[in-house]
Amino acid sequence: MGGWQPLPDDLPPEVRHFVEQLRLLKDRTGLSLVALGARTAYSKSSWHRYLNATQPPPRQAVTALCRIAGLDGPDAERFGVRWELAVQAWPRPAKPAGDESAPEYEDDPTLPWWDTPEEDSGRRPGGRLLLYAVLLLLLMVLIAVVGTLALG
Repeated sequence: MGGWQPLPDDLPPEVRHFVEQLRLLKDRTGLSLVALGARTAYSKSSWHRYLNATQPPPRQAVTALCRIAGLDGPDAERFGVRWELAVQAWPRPAKPAGDESAPEYEDDPTLPWWDTPEEDSGRRPGGRLLLYAVLLLLLMVLIAVVGTLALG
Protein backbone atom coordinates (compact mmCIF):
# COMPACT_ATOMS: atom_id res chain seq x y z
CA MET A 1 0.00 0.00 0.00
CA GLY A 2 2.43 2.64 -1.16
CA GLY A 3 1.71 6.27 -0.48
CA TRP A 4 -0.54 5.78 2.53
CA GLN A 5 0.39 7.02 5.98
CA PRO A 6 0.68 4.26 8.56
CA LEU A 7 -2.46 3.42 10.50
CA PRO A 8 -2.42 3.90 14.29
CA ASP A 9 -0.99 0.91 16.14
CA ASP A 10 -3.90 0.73 18.58
CA LEU A 11 -6.62 0.18 15.96
CA PRO A 12 -8.85 -2.84 16.53
CA PRO A 13 -8.15 -5.59 13.97
CA GLU A 14 -11.61 -5.22 12.38
CA VAL A 15 -11.01 -1.52 11.76
CA ARG A 16 -7.47 -2.05 10.47
CA HIS A 17 -8.59 -4.77 8.05
CA PHE A 18 -11.53 -2.70 6.81
CA VAL A 19 -9.46 0.46 6.25
CA GLU A 20 -6.73 -1.53 4.48
CA GLN A 21 -9.37 -3.05 2.17
CA LEU A 22 -10.95 0.38 1.66
CA ARG A 23 -7.55 1.79 0.67
CA LEU A 24 -7.03 -1.05 -1.81
CA LEU A 25 -10.46 -0.40 -3.29
CA LYS A 26 -9.74 3.34 -3.59
CA ASP A 27 -6.37 2.57 -5.24
CA ARG A 28 -8.17 0.24 -7.64
CA THR A 29 -10.23 3.19 -8.92
CA GLY A 30 -7.09 5.13 -9.83
CA LEU A 31 -8.81 8.30 -8.60
CA SER A 32 -7.29 11.00 -6.43
CA LEU A 33 -9.15 12.02 -3.29
CA VAL A 34 -10.32 15.16 -5.10
CA ALA A 35 -11.67 13.10 -8.01
CA LEU A 36 -13.24 10.59 -5.62
CA GLY A 37 -14.93 13.45 -3.80
CA ALA A 38 -16.26 14.79 -7.10
CA ARG A 39 -17.72 11.38 -7.99
CA THR A 40 -19.35 10.84 -4.60
CA ALA A 41 -21.28 12.95 -2.13
CA TYR A 42 -18.27 13.02 0.21
CA SER A 43 -15.49 15.62 0.19
CA LYS A 44 -11.77 15.09 -0.23
CA SER A 45 -11.26 15.80 3.48
CA SER A 46 -13.97 13.26 4.41
CA TRP A 47 -12.29 10.57 2.30
CA HIS A 48 -8.97 11.49 3.90
CA ARG A 49 -10.49 10.89 7.36
CA TYR A 50 -12.10 7.61 6.28
CA LEU A 51 -8.96 6.25 4.62
CA ASN A 52 -6.71 7.17 7.54
CA ALA A 53 -9.04 5.63 10.15
CA THR A 54 -9.75 8.98 11.81
CA GLN A 55 -13.49 8.57 11.31
CA PRO A 56 -15.68 5.68 10.15
CA PRO A 57 -17.22 6.26 6.73
CA PRO A 58 -20.99 6.26 6.28
CA ARG A 59 -22.32 3.09 4.68
CA GLN A 60 -23.34 5.14 1.62
CA ALA A 61 -19.73 6.30 1.12
CA VAL A 62 -18.56 2.68 1.10
CA THR A 63 -21.37 1.76 -1.31
CA ALA A 64 -20.40 4.65 -3.60
CA LEU A 65 -16.73 3.58 -3.59
CA CYS A 66 -17.71 -0.04 -4.36
CA ARG A 67 -19.84 1.17 -7.28
CA ILE A 68 -17.04 3.36 -8.68
CA ALA A 69 -14.53 0.51 -8.31
CA GLY A 70 -16.87 -1.85 -10.18
CA LEU A 71 -17.51 -4.03 -7.15
CA ASP A 72 -21.00 -5.54 -7.01
CA GLY A 73 -22.93 -8.59 -5.91
CA PRO A 74 -21.30 -10.81 -3.27
CA ASP A 75 -18.07 -8.77 -3.23
CA ALA A 76 -19.96 -5.57 -2.40
CA GLU A 77 -21.97 -7.46 0.23
CA ARG A 78 -18.74 -8.67 1.85
CA PHE A 79 -17.56 -5.08 1.97
CA GLY A 80 -20.81 -4.16 3.73
CA VAL A 81 -20.18 -6.87 6.33
CA ARG A 82 -16.61 -5.62 6.85
CA TRP A 83 -18.02 -2.11 7.30
CA GLU A 84 -20.51 -3.29 9.96
CA LEU A 85 -17.80 -5.12 11.93
CA ALA A 86 -15.45 -2.13 11.70
CA VAL A 87 -18.06 0.43 12.78
CA GLN A 88 -18.94 -1.66 15.84
CA ALA A 89 -15.28 -1.86 16.84
CA TRP A 90 -14.31 1.69 15.85
CA PRO A 91 -12.76 3.56 18.78
CA ARG A 92 -14.67 6.66 19.84
CA PRO A 93 -12.56 9.81 20.14
CA ALA A 94 -11.97 10.99 23.69
CA LYS A 95 -13.39 14.45 24.23
CA PRO A 96 -11.43 16.62 26.67
CA ALA A 97 -13.48 17.47 29.76
CA GLY A 98 -15.39 20.71 29.26
CA ASP A 99 -14.30 21.12 25.62
CA GLU A 100 -17.49 21.17 23.59
CA SER A 101 -15.63 22.39 20.48
CA ALA A 102 -13.56 19.21 20.16
CA PRO A 103 -14.33 17.45 16.88
CA GLU A 104 -16.38 14.31 17.04
CA TYR A 105 -17.66 12.13 14.26
CA GLU A 106 -21.35 11.50 13.87
CA ASP A 107 -22.95 8.94 16.16
CA ASP A 108 -24.68 7.18 13.28
CA PRO A 109 -22.19 6.82 10.43
CA THR A 110 -24.86 5.09 8.36
CA LEU A 111 -26.60 8.41 7.66
CA PRO A 112 -25.07 10.99 5.34
CA TRP A 113 -25.74 14.62 6.17
CA TRP A 114 -28.64 14.88 3.69
CA ASP A 115 -30.54 12.04 5.41
CA THR A 116 -30.04 13.36 8.93
CA PRO A 117 -33.44 14.15 10.45
CA GLU A 118 -34.04 17.85 11.01
CA GLU A 119 -34.64 19.14 14.50
CA ASP A 120 -38.33 19.68 15.23
CA SER A 121 -38.86 23.43 15.16
CA GLY A 122 -42.57 23.19 16.02
CA ARG A 123 -43.62 24.07 12.48
CA ARG A 124 -45.65 21.83 10.25
CA PRO A 125 -43.95 20.74 7.04
CA GLY A 126 -44.85 23.04 4.17
CA GLY A 127 -46.08 25.82 6.46
CA ARG A 128 -43.90 28.44 4.83
CA LEU A 129 -44.88 27.28 1.35
CA LEU A 130 -48.57 27.60 2.24
CA LEU A 131 -47.98 31.15 3.50
CA TYR A 132 -46.28 32.10 0.23
CA ALA A 133 -49.11 30.57 -1.80
CA VAL A 134 -51.74 32.55 0.14
CA LEU A 135 -49.77 35.80 -0.25
CA LEU A 136 -49.39 35.17 -3.99
CA LEU A 137 -53.14 34.53 -4.31
CA LEU A 138 -53.94 37.78 -2.47
CA LEU A 139 -51.55 39.68 -4.72
CA MET A 140 -53.19 38.23 -7.84
CA VAL A 141 -56.67 39.18 -6.56
CA LEU A 142 -55.44 42.72 -5.81
CA ILE A 143 -53.95 43.05 -9.31
CA ALA A 144 -57.21 41.80 -10.86
CA VAL A 145 -59.30 44.30 -8.84
CA VAL A 146 -56.98 47.22 -9.70
CA GLY A 147 -56.98 46.18 -13.37
CA THR A 148 -60.78 46.00 -13.45
CA LEU A 149 -61.14 49.43 -11.83
CA ALA A 150 -58.60 50.95 -14.23
CA LEU A 151 -60.47 49.65 -17.29
CA GLY A 152 -63.94 50.58 -15.97
